[in-house]
Amino acid sequence: MNKKVILSLCMAASFSMSAMAQHKQYEEEVAFWKERIQTLASDEFGGRKPLTEYETKTINYIADEFKKLGLQPANNGSYFQPVREISTFARPDKNRIRVKAAKGSMDLNFPDDIVIWTLRGQKKINIPTTDFVFVGFGINAPEYDWNDYEGIDVKGKIVIAMVNDPGFYDKDLFRGRNMTYYGRWTYKLEEAQRQGAAGALVLHNKPAASYGWEVCSSSHIQNNIGLCSDALNADALALQGWLHEEAAKKLFELSGLNFEEVTNAAKKPGFKSFTMKAKSKVTMNVTEINVGESYNVAAVLLGTDLKDEYIVCTAHWDHFGIGKAINGDSIYNGASDNASGTAALMLLAKKFQQLPIKPRRSIVFVAVTSEECGLLGSQGYCENPLFPLSKTAANLNFDGIAPALRTTGVTLRAAGKTNTDALVIAAAAAQGRRVRIVTEDPAGGYFRSDHFNFVKKGVPTVLCGGGGEVIDKEKQAAIPKAYRYHQPNDEYDESWWNFDGAMENLNLMFSIGLMIANQDEMPKWAKDADFQRQPDKK
Repeated sequence: MNKKVILSLCMAASFSMSAMAQHKQYEEEVAFWKERIQTLASDEFGGRKPLTEYETKTINYIADEFKKLGLQPANNGSYFQPVREISTFARPDKNRIRVKAAKGSMDLNFPDDIVIWTLRGQKKINIPTTDFVFVGFGINAPEYDWNDYEGIDVKGKIVIAMVNDPGFYDKDLFRGRNMTYYGRWTYKLEEAQRQGAAGALVLHNKPAASYGWEVCSSSHIQNNIGLCSDALNADALALQGWLHEEAAKKLFELSGLNFEEVTNAAKKPGFKSFTMKAKSKVTMNVTEINVGESYNVAAVLLGTDLKDEYIVCTAHWDHFGIGKAINGDSIYNGASDNASGTAALMLLAKKFQQLPIKPRRSIVFVAVTSEECGLLGSQGYCENPLFPLSKTAANLNFDGIAPALRTTGVTLRAAGKTNTDALVIAAAAAQGRRVRIVTEDPAGGYFRSDHFNFVKKGVPTVLCGGGGEVIDKEKQAAIPKAYRYHQPNDEYDESWWNFDGAMENLNLMFSIGLMIANQDEMPKWAKDADFQRQPDKK
């Protein structure tokens, strides 16, 4: 497709937005979006935690909305795709882990010092007295000539691994300030399991993690959810969790180690992991085990001549449910994260449905479950896709899209990985915005939402949104300052929520989606990209 065609499509897609901004259509779409956010984020939906009564309420509501929009059910006549999950509620015995070290003993107290859980379907977890092993970053990456597990046996032991990757501290290592997947805490747990460890603790550091300890504690203090095998995850880590940095410093001191010296050494090539002079016996009581099916909600708008190729649009419907009260509020409503994205999915479906000419490719809309538990719903979809991944042109994911004020530009993450960059630039230009390429991503945003499961399976994605300066500085100054990420105060508030930027960003993605839906060829990965298209699973 030549640039003129691309630009014309962008202009066609964005024209309706320009008209909306001036006339009734814009107000109607904002009202549509607001209403559905308000509903999903209301107390009546109980924070939308999977495998609870509030899941049933949530998924039925989403399915009804898809049906009202005239979308076809995507799973053999059903809007629901089951995802087998296990939910566990676990606590260490006496809410602590007793550590005996070379220079004394200490308690790692739950949840101030540690937050731990298990996804094994057994009522009691017993780890006999075993060693702690410090494994640096806990990375085994041959392509970067880095293996923290080389020469160390961690079978049956508890490993401690630093969050992020060496590039966070040294721009000449890995990909510098662009975090690789090796830096994600989920990778640390996956690799520890592959190495045969009994347990794994990710060493929290606020700058390297990009969030504070309160996020770790609030995310895992209640029931924890994972995908469930036929063996009830018997081969999973017995213990997994987070270790507070201050508690780690004391643990290292009691082991006869200088915390700063050891962690600094781990940031450099040639570091050798070692067994610490510290041991623990761990008992965890699992008072609740619930194995059941959570559900993705999936609908499809069939295309025309390329209807057997697909764009899959996703947003996670789940949040943290009812948990630890903060300032008297125990309902984690998740208005921005991610009632806004789920409602945006509905609005996007409405916009595609109302096109005078149907898109060539089919558009699939999937509200996925259990993103907050580790991207489980999108993983479930990608392992059992409703439509062939080899025929899936792209994934467009919506996570925390509102509220947002208008900005002068558009941020583009993971530039250079696919040939969709030109589409983003053209769509932004049609809105009068310039693209700012994100050259540093130390927080690893590329790996932190549902699009990444599609990426791992070789499906290209587009990661872009508002960027540059906020246009209305006065409105920006009037927004109440508060930390809301994964907190009960992530609520819809009519007094300050603004949709001007969110609508502009949604229309940007709509334009990009329309171009991908209508162009002759599916998006392609760059030859040097980490991920490539894969054949369908037989």
